[in-house]
Amino acid sequence: MSLISLKFLIFVVIAVVGYYLIPKKYQWIWLLVFSYIYYISSGVKIVFFLVFSTAVTYMTGLLLQKSEEKESTLGKKKIKARKRKIITLALLLDFGMLGILKYTNFLLGSIGSVLGSSVPEFDFLLPLGISFYTFQSAGYVLDVYWGKCKPERNVFKFALFVSFFPQLMQGPIGRFETLAVQLYARHSFDGQRIERGVRRILWGYFKKLVIADNAAMFVNSIFGNVDQYSGLAIIGVLAYSAQLYGDFSGGIDVVSGIACLFGIDLDENFRRPYFATSITDFWHRWHITLGTWMKDYIFYPISLSKWMSRFGKKARKKLGKQIGRALPICIANIIVFLVVGIWHGAAWKFIVYGLYNGLVIGISGMLAPQFRQWKNALHINDKGKGWMVFQILRTFVLVNISWFFDMASNVPDALKMMRYAVTKFEISELFTAGIIPLGNNNPKYIMLVIATILFGCAVLFVVSVFQERGLTEAELYRKVPFALRCLCYVAILFILPVLGAVPVTSGGFIYAQF
Repeated sequence: MSLISLKFLIFVVIAVVGYYLIPKKYQWIWLLVFSYIYYISSGVKIVFFLVFSTAVTYMTGLLLQKSEEKESTLGKKKIKARKRKIITLALLLDFGMLGILKYTNFLLGSIGSVLGSSVPEFDFLLPLGISFYTFQSAGYVLDVYWGKCKPERNVFKFALFVSFFPQLMQGPIGRFETLAVQLYARHSFDGQRIERGVRRILWGYFKKLVIADNAAMFVNSIFGNVDQYSGLAIIGVLAYSAQLYGDFSGGIDVVSGIACLFGIDLDENFRRPYFATSITDFWHRWHITLGTWMKDYIFYPISLSKWMSRFGKKARKKLGKQIGRALPICIANIIVFLVVGIWHGAAWKFIVYGLYNGLVIGISGMLAPQFRQWKNALHINDKGKGWMVFQILRTFVLVNISWFFDMASNVPDALKMMRYAVTKFEISELFTAGIIPLGNNNPKYIMLVIATILFGCAVLFVVSVFQERGLTEAELYRKVPFALRCLCYVAILFILPVLGAVPVTSGGFIYAQF
């Protein structure tokens, strides 16, 4: 069920109404049942993979706890070795399943390219949301292994943690210690919370239908026909920048709003990323739960490991203190973003995308002292608004360079579009056949679509400015009378089908394929 389908909305309404009608002690069971109904609606076969991941991580948590209980009889060293074997096997099974299903054909194709021959591919079924629930489950077992949380003994309650349907296909990647307690709690009906959830759902649909889906019409044509629309490369990447943000953050708003209807607050996944002043800051604001997952479970274990400590000592002796201290962090960042790239998809363009981000962050960290010297030499006031605007624009350009690799069909096409973006600009190509799949390329229709995108982006920008200044959406709405708020909601319901590009490009959310 797509998040923008009428069937899904009816499904949510039934789930919410029943949730508050049944006895509170059965609410978590109700959520579990509806989560599996939702998952089964996408295909009965894929449920096996969800159950497999749930079973592996559930049993791992119990085995780790049992090992702890035997510490007094077996000794710390033996228990530590046993726990290491248990966690290694669990991670191999969990990520092994993800790797086989998602990356086998990519590896076979790459091997075939090297050998100069075709290698037969497998017709694997890619389960819905497998990357999200695999990372969430892996985070749980690592937290149990490190003693950050106690394992859940009730297998059905744990199954709800893994399968909670609002976040299953879109994220965010939840943590057991913050999400589980909300899932199992007893919730009473709260009109203000319901309104907040509905408001956020409508805001998410606005981003998706008005901004993302209208922008997608230009993105699909320009990125799908690189040479035909070579003069529109810069417009293509800017349109993709709007599409991706509207689609992904809009999807997160929808699922967070739905979770709010059940009295559950999901972790925030976006914090106005296009106001970031560096690539590091961007990743602290964009897909926040993936970034914190990578930081806690990959970056820190690597950067604080014994072998990295030894490497750092050698680097300081041979390369000096400054580079020696920064180099291990730089390497850890590159490894993290290599994983981020691989997580995004099974293609070389995603690997390049990840490495690009890792290199920019790593090199920036190593050159930080030089940057400070240059600012002092040029007498730049790094506390002023002018410098902040420069940093935001610089970061926006760097981010959009990465979007070429994210959206283009392959690395050569991405590089070609980057070249076109700075060497060619033919605005007349906007009105050639095929750029808009609806309206017969009527210039008036094309300008209407552009105006709709700009209108949506302007609304998003104004709201983001208020939020960046510390004024929350809830505070804004509290100043508006309830009757007027209801009128606004009705107006949005009328605006969405009028300005949205539903008949043309709405085929679900981009991150649903993860």
